[in-house]
Amino acid sequence: MNKRILIVDDAAVMRFIIGKIVAAGGYEVAGEAETGSEAVRKYKQLRPDLVTMDINMPESGLVALKTIREFDPDAKIIICSAMGQRTLITEAMQAGAVDFILKPFDDVQILEAVRRILH
Repeated sequence: MNKRILIVDDAAVMRFIIGKIVAAGGYEVAGEAETGSEAVRKYKQLRPDLVTMDINMPESGLVALKTIREFDPDAKIIICSAMGQRTLITEAMQAGAVDFILKPFDDVQILEAVRRILH
């Protein structure tokens, strides 16, 4: 069975790009969300194997990350963000993110991170 991924980003174009990359890598896009609260709702509903999450979006990705990890301590969340702020990255990693990918990224970076975490 394919591993299922929830893609969370407030930009539709980013959700589309990440979705295309993971689908080409043989993964299933379980769903998409564009806000932190929608991410939490969809995570609970879909129970994906992995989440890619933007930090800087309406209803904070960082809050969503923490909420999802409280709900499921084993949740695997990769932060994908253009914000190169060390404190935010550090806070996300301390909150339980399993990896961080800086935008702009390439297909290889995404797939390598997904494979490393899911296999």
